[in-house]
Amino acid sequence: MNAYFRCINGCETYPLNEVIYQCKKCGDLLEVVHDVDSLKGKSAEYWRNTFRERRAGYKFPYTSGIWNKKEWVNPLMDDKYIVSLGEGYNPLTPIPAIANELGLSNLWIKHCGNTHTGSFKDLGMTVLVSMVNQMIHKDKKNIKAIACASTGDTSAALSSYGSYAGIPTIVFLPHNKISIAQLVQPISNGSIVLALETDFDGCMKVVQEVTKDNTIYLANSMNSLRIEGQKVVGIETIEQLDYNVPDYFIIPGGNLGNVSALGNGILMMKELGLINKVPRIVLAQAENANPLYLSYKKDFKEFKPVQAKKTLASAIQIGNPVSRDKAIKTLKVFNGIVEQASEQELADASAKYDRYGMFTCPHTGVALAVMEKLVKDGRIEKGSSVVVISTAHGLKFANTKALYHENKLDGLVSKYANTPIVLEPDPEKVRKVLYEKIK
Repeated sequence: MNAYFRCINGCETYPLNEVIYQCKKCGDLLEVVHDVDSLKGKSAEYWRNTFRERRAGYKFPYTSGIWNKKEWVNPLMDDKYIVSLGEGYNPLTPIPAIANELGLSNLWIKHCGNTHTGSFKDLGMTVLVSMVNQMIHKDKKNIKAIACASTGDTSAALSSYGSYAGIPTIVFLPHNKISIAQLVQPISNGSIVLALETDFDGCMKVVQEVTKDNTIYLANSMNSLRIEGQKVVGIETIEQLDYNVPDYFIIPGGNLGNVSALGNGILMMKELGLINKVPRIVLAQAENANPLYLSYKKDFKEFKPVQAKKTLASAIQIGNPVSRDKAIKTLKVFNGIVEQASEQELADASAKYDRYGMFTCPHTGVALAVMEKLVKDGRIEKGSSVVVISTAHGLKFANTKALYHENKLDGLVSKYANTPIVLEPDPEKVRKVLYEKIK
């Protein structure tokens, strides 16, 4: 079994252990291509049984939901170089009450933030850092550090996996534009943290320049090794549904690597005969950072970067996403939809679903708000089955969620606010209030 980089336009191919992120001929992004004919040498039933048996055991590296599918992710990895923190195997939670409310046959949330650093970025970072680890120790590449630009979650994943592997990491963050929980993670893991007086797009420009020195390896999603781990999200979800493909997947997008990752995994399942149809994919953007939505409204005939405005969904506050071409290509294959959510809509959606036992991040709020909008206007048909991808754990945004319930978010009215009731420690007064609340 083999895998290699290939230009998304088909220009040239490169080995996976080459330090390269864009095609040398046309300058466009690369994708990882697998030897599908070799994979087809095993039956669909073989792959289903193999993945099931691996998950039931305790053998490394199959304790990871990503490396459970090693042959589909990176068959060139030696197990001894794999850097894993137990990522993947994320819960898929049905929300029957809201499915009934909206007239859906089924609604699930895939909790990709229930992982080591609290976001789906771990799923791709295990693949990238593992490959760098192998490049350093087996291939003797002169890589001194791994770097990324980040709005928070990528930096947390990189710093954690890098420090675990003993590889220095560098993160470029927009100063005062991410949550404390996101900032403290790379600091705690010992990264070199550079807070730049710019936004994510500005940080991205700097890291691309810095990583032209091949001794510093780029970890952003324009590096398609990340995509190989993140593509397991769709595969694992369909496994959990006993290979019944939902009608829709809805995923929030900023730098847009995640939508092509989702599509790649599903297409691989279909090509290898594990499923016989594909879902529609919906890409959800915040209204304040919506370049792909604006392009979609013009049938993708043009794409213009925007100056992203401040949004509660800070991890997708990106106006010039590097993976836009991959995302557009994927959405065309999956008859995709792009929709946006306002700040009011995303904040209320996040709080609403918390009332059903979730604890959703603002980015998941974007996806949930878009889902409800599409159901209500008929673009998602009644009776459909829907999976919403949750990209981070709500605890990373605890301050924002607290401000929502205190009615202190600028310009927003907190429809689902639930503030603590301050009382004297008098049982009768407490009893009176409780009876009023639970009647």
